[in-house]
Amino acid sequence: MDSHYLKQIQAFYRSHKRMPSYSELMAVVGFRSKNAAYKLVERFVQRDWLDKDAKGRLLPGRLFQDLPVLGTVSAGFPSPADEELTDTMSLDAYLIGNKEATYILKVNGHSMIDAGILPGDMLLVERGADPRDGDIVIAQVDRAWTMKYFRKRGAAVFLEAANKDYQPIHPQEELKIAAVVRAVIRKYH
Repeated sequence: MDSHYLKQIQAFYRSHKRMPSYSELMAVVGFRSKNAAYKLVERFVQRDWLDKDAKGRLLPGRLFQDLPVLGTVSAGFPSPADEELTDTMSLDAYLIGNKEATYILKVNGHSMIDAGILPGDMLLVERGADPRDGDIVIAQVDRAWTMKYFRKRGAAVFLEAANKDYQPIHPQEELKIAAVVRAVIRKYH
């Protein structure tokens, strides 16, 4: 029965983009008393299905972010596939190393198309990370912003596009690396 209640809470979360209050929780699961709702929350918190903040408000637990991993699929020649639940994973845990320093930017322009980064893609970027040669970075070069490969050749540092129509950028005055790109998100419609 608890999994049924969890599905109802997850449906509320998806439709409202927030967790229910205790009063709303009573209506969502069909309880008549707040005491029953509190007991349900405590069970779910113990299982890590829900969490609470310092003021006692409900927060989503691990099952709100975890997705099932059903195996692998061949990107080469077709091969038989057995669909079986092998694990679950949280996309946040997989993609984000430093949550406090991570934010999302939307891509505009074509300079990184050969790296598979297209206009309209969303980027997960980490502020304050030290770039290594070959990292894709968000940079301010000579007071203009761009996204390019970070290149270091000896003492020389420059930015390089992933498109043959764009020339490398060698800073004339200054180069500030604002963030390192950690992931590209593309939604297919």
